[in-house]
Amino acid sequence: QEKHVSMVHIESRKSKRRNSEVEIFVDCDCSKKEFNELIQLLKFQTNIVSLNPPENIWTDEEGKDDLDCVPWFPRKISELDRCSQRVLMYGSELDADHPGFKDNVYRQRRKYFVDVAMSYKYGQPIPRVEYTAEEIKTWGVVFRELTKLYPTHACHEYLKNFPLLTKYCGYREDNVPQLEDVSVFLKERSGFTVRPVAGYLSPRDFLAGLAYRVFHCTQYIRHGSDPLYTPEPDTCHELLGHVPLLADPKFAQFSQEIGLASLGASDEDVQKLATCYFFTIEFGLCKQEGQLRAYGAGLLSSIGELKHALSDKANVKTFDPKTTCLQECLITTFQEAYFVSESFEEAKEKMRDFAKSINRPFSVYFNPYTQSIEILKDTRSIENVVQDLRSDLNT
Repeated sequence: QEKHVSMVHIESRKSKRRNSEVEIFVDCDCSKKEFNELIQLLKFQTNIVSLNPPENIWTDEEGKDDLDCVPWFPRKISELDRCSQRVLMYGSELDADHPGFKDNVYRQRRKYFVDVAMSYKYGQPIPRVEYTAEEIKTWGVVFRELTKLYPTHACHEYLKNFPLLTKYCGYREDNVPQLEDVSVFLKERSGFTVRPVAGYLSPRDFLAGLAYRVFHCTQYIRHGSDPLYTPEPDTCHELLGHVPLLADPKFAQFSQEIGLASLGASDEDVQKLATCYFFTIEFGLCKQEGQLRAYGAGLLSSIGELKHALSDKANVKTFDPKTTCLQECLITTFQEAYFVSESFEEAKEKMRDFAKSINRPFSVYFNPYTQSIEILKDTRSIENVVQDLRSDLNT
């Protein structure tokens, strides 16, 4: 996972040379650069007698844009299938302190959601889930308590889109919306879509999805023993926290630009971008009509922290990516600081300036027609994009 190499298949057998040795065959999905890094790691960290890497298997496309010096990233939207498979923590593998750890029925249910997500491929309709009575009850508690707070705590853009989700996607206390319906709705509103994911992705893989206006979304629901708490993102968090704002074109653009800035960036720069994402899209505040309002999904899906963040007890600072990226992200407690922007537009402009500091041997452009990433590394490639944009403006 650290080297971003997906293991497709593995076999082992006794060596024909010596009984104490084992021959292992591994089929990997990776770039030439990632493969070479993995080979070096294996040589230093394992007892390998001999190593026989394949030859002449790399396509010409591997090096055509001279990208071997940067971490792999998806060049077309279908390659997000590879990103979504690299789950750091599966949804069925619960920690001992998780509310559902001792509930075997819940654990089996979580395994079902993992199987659905891991089987999903780009272009397929998202499988519809028949939620249990217990799951609908848990969703209902969260829905009911949060909707009491939204009129006084959520930003205008959120409040504008929520009734539309009720009308077109079945946002109700007695119904858990289906991701396929949500994805179709978002596509029409802002160009975003969602796709199921089995659990946590690395910041690099998650941000890569945003570059394509794709949001990786869990389908499982938190354990019913404590509906107002979850140690991980669940579908209540995704649908109530993220989706209403992803339907806003300006917010969608802001989200995509963070994703685009991450493509090919170093691990250090990706971590900085992920931290800025955390304190904006997850826990961000904005000013509207002289009042603080929440636009971060982590706040809009947490009753306790939503109240806290807009209270006098919260430590609120002005959003500045250069300093915000140094703030510690807290998962199991309230944040020690929250960051406020005047508007999404202001936050986007600040992130654009911050992205200029990322050391990358190229720039990127998202082609909405082919849903692919174009590399801008010389005058000719930039001129081609400019010509396309001029053509769009003149028609």
